Amino acid sequence: MLLILKNQYHKAVTTWIILMIFLVASIITIGGFTRLTDSGLSITQWELFKGVFPPLNTSEWQEYFNLYKKTDQFKYLFPSMSLQEFKYIFFWEYIHRLLGRIIGLTFIIPFIYFIYKKILSKYLFLQLLIIFFLILFQGIIGWYMVLSGLDNSVTVSHYRLSLHLFTAFLIFFLLIWTYLNLKHVTIKYFFSNYKYFLSYKIFFLLLSLQIIIGAWVSGLDAGKIYQSWPTYNGEMLPDDINFKNFNFFDFSNNSYVQFLHRNLGYIIFFLFIYIGYKIFFIYKEKKWYNIYILTFFFILLQIFLGVFTLLSNLNIYVALLHQISSIFLTLLSINLYFLIQKNTI
Repeated sequence: MLLILKNQYHKAVTTWIILMIFLVASIITIGGFTRLTDSGLSITQWELFKGVFPPLNTSEWQEYFNLYKKTDQFKYLFPSMSLQEFKYIFFWEYIHRLLGRIIGLTFIIPFIYFIYKKILSKYLFLQLLIIFFLILFQGIIGWYMVLSGLDNSVTVSHYRLSLHLFTAFLIFFLLIWTYLNLKHVTIKYFFSNYKYFLSYKIFFLLLSLQIIIGAWVSGLDAGKIYQSWPTYNGEMLPDDINFKNFNFFDFSNNSYVQFLHRNLGYIIFFLFIYIGYKIFFIYKEKKWYNIYILTFFFILLQIFLGVFTLLSNLNIYVALLHQISSIFLTLLSINLYFLIQKNTI
């Protein structure tokens, strides 16, 4: 089955999808820096159209700053913040929102054009329609997340933060998968042949779960609890958790969330070694070797950056590299999954 019904448009659609992948990877990076700099609450209004342009004079800057002064984050965390310091955090939130608008327009305008030209197969149209609704949903989630930080709180809800981040990664997943189908001129369904190489599919699900838990760690500033490795301040287990009488669904407990994030990382690491054993000694598919090795390198890098983030007292640039590394790890993991997945058509 053809994905593009008129071959002369194949390159144009593929280039468009590559551009979207780059933009989504960029907004995930900018979003990470926005969170790390506590910039997310600097713009306290929705401003769907007005917010396209930044403040252009001192009066407008002061108006935005006065609105921020009403937040609990300013009152309790940054009461001595100057206007110049406010401009710094405002910049990151503004860029984050502006890039979100650019992503929306960059997607919808070509999408409408390709629909008008009737060049998309039914499968590709439905795939892109799902991505379109996820982009719209992402904008709503972003504001829903900000609202949680404006309602008697000094920061946003870590649950809403994780939903916001994972939705961005879900859009990223789907765009990469769409690109790979276009590149190889085939159709592979993400969830088909679910029993084939089940261990890799479990790995990918755990990797997705790790993204969510990583957002909880960030949202709760859980990395500040134990800044040592491999122990928890000299103990093998967090000494402030009684696991015998503990609610294992208490995902608002900073120590427990860090504990989950660490140990899920170990599970992912050893599971991927097992997957490597199957690739090299059971399946012996040489076309999988290079992408497996590169993915394994990024798993090691991700672990190293995670540990170094703790040991560096949550250095903002190391923490950002940790998030950027997760983007490359996801990209490679999907590529390997695509190779492993059998052709549907």
